[in-house]
Amino acid sequence: MNAPDISSDRLRWEHTVPAGTHWSGLIRRGMALRIVDIEGGANASLLFFNPEDKLERYNMPDTLKAQHTAFLTRGHCLYSDMGRIFCSITADTVGWHDPLCGVSDAALAAEKYGLAPYGAKRNEMIRNGRDSLLVELGKYGLGKRDLGPTVNLFSKVTADEADGALHFHAGHSPAGGTVDLRFEMNTLVALSTAPHPLDPNPDYAPRPVRLIAWHADAPAADDTCRNFRPENGRGFENTERYNAC
Repeated sequence: MNAPDISSDRLRWEHTVPAGTHWSGLIRRGMALRIVDIEGGANASLLFFNPEDKLERYNMPDTLKAQHTAFLTRGHCLYSDMGRIFCSITADTVGWHDPLCGVSDAALAAEKYGLAPYGAKRNEMIRNGRDSLLVELGKYGLGKRDLGPTVNLFSKVTADEADGALHFHAGHSPAGGTVDLRFEMNTLVALSTAPHPLDPNPDYAPRPVRLIAWHADAPAADDTCRNFRPENGRGFENTERYNAC
């Protein structure tokens, strides 16, 4: 699905997250966030928390089993571990996003790319996804025990039917590929643009992403995400009851 146009009166802010860096912020209920793969081949790893009670966070198993899927695209919702919906994927020009593989760590990055610390490379240092997310989580009193499965936007991973081996699809996301997330409750978002852990490229080659935030329309009764699965309808109801309190 093509990304809809954003009217200037609804646009609130834009920000570019450079390649191999990280970002975090509070996205309010009723806002939408478009994430753009500027150059193609990006990976954006995201975590989600309830800012009012940070023990509530994104739950990968519930998100997948409730929607009978092993990948994410338009129509899917991202669930918390309280059965509520952080956000819904309302538009997607890429078509497949990985929720299974998590992020790279320092050991994996060193094995794949060698060592390039800040003291030697400055802003060209090699950053891994785990440490990048920990930097952002630390700003909100969160730490290692709060790390969990991420949503890896723009990355496609499939499994062999015979033995379940996972395969990374290089070049899956084109330049200008977009994903729109509509937030159904106040959400703390942490994001890393480090390469996907299964990316076979032997060179460290992260890509930047663009964030565009705007005021979204409230989900209607016939909303695609609300009606994608019966479980989503119940998730919306749980979320609306929470917001009403």
